[in-house]
Parts: sequence; structure tokens; C-alpha cells
Amino acid sequence: MKVIIAEKPSVAREIAKVFGANTKREGYIEGKGYTFTWAFGHLLQLAPPQEYGFYGWSVQNLPMLPQKFKLSIRKVKTKDGVVEDPAVKKQLDIIKNLFEEATEIIVATDAGREGELIFRYIYYYLKCKKPFKRLWISSQTDAAIKDGFRNLKPGSDYDTLFNSAHCRSQSDWLVGMNATQALSISAGTRSVLSLGRVQTPTLAMICSRYIENKNFVPQTYYQVSIQVDKRGQVFRALSDKNFKTKEEAQAVLDKVEDVPTGFPQGANIISVEAKPRKELPPLLHDLSSLQQEANKRKGFTADQTLSILQSLYESKLVTYPRTGSRYIGDDVFAGISALIDKFTGHPDFGKQAIYLQGVKLSKRSVNAKKVTDHHAILPTGETAHQLSADRQAIYDLVVGRMLEAFHQDCIKEITKIVVESGFKFIATGTVISVPGWRAVFNDTDDDKKDEENPALPKVQQGELLPITEKALLEKQTKPKPLYNEASLLKALETAGKEIDDDELRYAMKDSGLGTPATRAAIIETLIKRDYVAREKKTLVPTGTGLAVYEVVKDQKIAQAELTGSWEKRLEEIRSGASITDFQEEIKTYTRTITQELLKAGVSLKAKPGASTPVKA
Repeated sequence: MKVIIAEKPSVAREIAKVFGANTKREGYIEGKGYTFTWAFGHLLQLAPPQEYGFYGWSVQNLPMLPQKFKLSIRKVKTKDGVVEDPAVKKQLDIIKNLFEEATEIIVATDAGREGELIFRYIYYYLKCKKPFKRLWISSQTDAAIKDGFRNLKPGSDYDTLFNSAHCRSQSDWLVGMNATQALSISAGTRSVLSLGRVQTPTLAMICSRYIENKNFVPQTYYQVSIQVDKRGQVFRALSDKNFKTKEEAQAVLDKVEDVPTGFPQGANIISVEAKPRKELPPLLHDLSSLQQEANKRKGFTADQTLSILQSLYESKLVTYPRTGSRYIGDDVFAGISALIDKFTGHPDFGKQAIYLQGVKLSKRSVNAKKVTDHHAILPTGETAHQLSADRQAIYDLVVGRMLEAFHQDCIKEITKIVVESGFKFIATGTVISVPGWRAVFNDTDDDKKDEENPALPKVQQGELLPITEKALLEKQTKPKPLYNEASLLKALETAGKEIDDDELRYAMKDSGLGTPATRAAIIETLIKRDYVAREKKTLVPTGTGLAVYEVVKDQKIAQAELTGSWEKRLEEIRSGASITDFQEEIKTYTRTITQELLKAGVSLKAKPGASTPVKA
């Protein structure tokens, strides 16, 4: 009997259906010589401190550095306290019996780091010794499942993936458990002040930006504006420099030549410069970029987007959601034309899908070397029936981005007119001559949002034109905006470095904070801990969050770049780098941060402030 273990019951049912197996048993399905069973996510976790003899919260226990980590059944809270989840125990017994009877074990948990960890923890906890094979697929369609089973991989091929996942799990335990106890004990609070390897530098980024924004002192500056008329088409030009004082600006305003009616002598066109500019199509979506897009366009939280995307994946409508890649290989590209053809009847994108049937597709998102476990997110081409509004919205973002990514360049003309009237003034404007990929969502250019002139009239050097209006403008410098989920996810990708270029930011993804699959959970954890609150679209620290930040801001645990470098190390372990070196480094760091927090936490003598958001 071949036993197939999936990550969730719903996935096991779908795989069983492909095989034609339909006999339902308690905890599994069987038929056609196969048995299909499942986990429900993480059934097992690293054991809590008391299982290593670290009872209670005591300075004498710190730092807690288990010689060997143990696995423990997932716990649940009941009226009798925290106990082992009875449903988990029951399912583990079922899996154990099936494994003992199995002639072959096939792993069908999600094909990624966490999916590998879920299976391996079950496998090792049950002390199973039987060899296993791995199903590795990027789509839940029947065709993809069948193809995956024809090409099963040896389980050992994914040993380094498990090593990376296990090291991540251990480092989170060591840093999180010790830092949390050290801070809580030294602060003398009855409440738990939770810290973590990834959540704390993320909190630090949110708090630092909030404090910077709150303490920002706006600087007043002045500009002079003129309106120039070319045969009824008016455009605006601004002084080519800003002025610190109103007097300086007024002196320039006074020099602007007023124009007698019908006699153009106010504005002299010094130069006209028009440059065409290509705007390449955007890369395909990975999870993080899709979460950012969904937050900007629809206001969805990162967690909502991941949840909806996972349901679309399990409904066979999109490819693997937790991917960190924005590229596809040539093999997938070979099927893109046929995939696009399936959307010619789409109510919003049909015209663009038809257009792409007759042009050469862009290959900007095609690079097999940049595809890791899974390629970028794509629709599968399966027909979507009666989706809810939220699911339709996310599905359309995936379909729309596919059409954008393989579309033509957007061609813009950037025009700059230099005008003189007692002083130099500059007018700029952008005209999109060929919309290209921007036609998919009918987007206006982001660069044009703050532009004075959406379009400029045709003028020539040496022309004299009337000035119909002049004005002195008083303006103020603005602080960096508070983080929203889109901008925070973008910052987490690069450990806080502000990088706008898609490809450069992608190149830094292995050094970011967390992974595309975990960043939504990090944000939700900070909110659950009452460290951060959502205030409309922004993420604002609470009084508690700010107080904790003040204690840890100078400690290593709050440094985004340090944590980002660990993520890079975890990726290197996945490629075969030493596990021991990383583990020893984390233990050394744990000793250091524990001592730092035992001293620093004294300044936090009680849980500070109400857990309400600070007013922005």
C-alpha cells in the first residue's frame, strides 16, 4: 500500500479524486491501491522550555540552550489549562499506523520550506525509517498532479530544504524564548513582552518611522509660479529653484513681466526638450509583490491576500502562492501564448489578451536561473466560476499582471520647457504615446500624479507668449509617510533599504526580513501582541510597542540588517552550507541578547501605556 500524506484534508481529497479513490475512512481516504492522509498544518512543534527542565520564568534558567531539541504535540487552551490537542494526537496515531503498513510513502505537503518541515517533524516524531519520495508541483490542476506523480523525486533531494527550515525553527525558538523571558523578567511585568528574531526588527522599523514622522519639523520654502498661454492652452511653470525666504520669492515675482492684453512679451521660451522614454513591463508577481499590489488597489491586508490566494490555489485557479520568484523558465514560457488565449473573453482584459495574440511577447520575466522552488504566480487557465468579490479581485490581479508582464513597452514622451521672464521657470509634462502594458489596467503613469501639466502645448524656442497669471507659493517639506502594509512589505524585502527598482530589490530578497510566506504572519503577530495597530491604512505603534522599542532599539535584536543576513544564511544552508556554523552563531547571539535585555529591561518596570494606537 502506498501512503500519500498532504498538508491539509482538502488537498488530500483533491489528490485522491485525481486517482479515483473515494472510500472515506477516519483520518484518510483509500482506493486504487493508495491511501491518502493529511496533517492540519503544523501538528508538531519544538517542545516548550519546561520539557527541557526549564520550569517557570527565572533568571537562573537563562539563557536556555537545549542540548538537543525535542518535538512536542501542538497545544490548545482549555478550561483545564494548556493541553495536547486531542485531534492532533488522534491524527498522529492514524498516520503512524498507515506509515507502518506502507510499502511506499509519498510526501505531498506544500512544496516549500514549511511544507517540508511539517512532514519531516511528523516523520521523525513517529520514528519512521521507511524511505519516502517527494511530490513537487507548482499547481493543483489534475494535469499538474498527474505529471508530478510521474516524476516523483527522492526524499533525500530535499534534505537541505529541511535543514534550512529546522535551523529557522530552532533560531526562532532560541531568540524568541530567551529574549521574551529576559525582557519580561527584568521589566518586572506580569504580562509577557514578546520579542522575536523577525518580529522585533519589524517593530523597530514601524516605531522608528513613526517617531521620525512625529518629530519631523516642516521647513517652509517658497516658489514662484506663472501660467503661460499658447493660443488658449494654458500651462504652468515653476521657478527653477526654491527660496528660503518670502522676500527672495517676492523679488522674483516682481520681476515677472506683466503682459498687456493681446501683446505677448511676458514669457520667452528659452528651450524645449522632448525625450522619449521606454517603460519596461513589470515583472510577474511573487507573493510579496501581489500582497503589495492588493493593499494599494483594494486595501487588503497581507494576511487576507495570502488566505485568498491559497484558496484560489486549492481551487486549481492559480499556481503555487508562497513563491519568492518573479520569473518563469523557458519551459513555462512556451505555454504562455496558449494561456493568454484563455482570457480573450475576460470582461476587463479580453481586448488586451486578443491584442497579445498578434505580437511578440516580452521575455523580461523569463529567466530560469532566477526560479527557485517555484516560478512566479500565474493563472492556471482553469475556468473560474462564480467567485466571491474578494477572490475575483485577487484572481484578476494575477491575470492582469500576467498580461502586463508579457505586453509591450509603454512609450512616454517627457517634455521640459524652460521659460524666462525676469527669472528662469520650468514646465514639465508627460504624454504617453504608446500605452503598451499600461493599457491592461488602464493605469495612469505613477510619475504623473504630482505633475503640474499632464500635457503641454507645442511651443518653439524663441517664442514670446503671454503670462496670464503669476503667484507666490508657500510650501512645506513633508516627512516620510507612516508605513502601510504595502510599503512595509516592500521594506521587509530589503531589510529596510529603500529601493524602488524591481530587479534590484528582487536581487536582495534573500537578505530581507522573513520570507514572502511569513511576512503576513509577522504583521499579524505584532497586532496580536498589541504592539502595532491598523489605523485606516497605516500601521501605527501602540504605547506598549513604543515602550518596548525604546528598550530594544539599540540592541542587536532590533537590527534589520542582522536578521536579514540570517535569512541569507538560511538560504545558503538550503544550498548545502554548514548547519553547525549557523547554530553556533545563533547560540552565541542568544547569550549576548539575553544579557543585554536583562540589563536594559529594568527601565521598563510595568507594561506601559494602553494598548491603543498612538495618534498619528
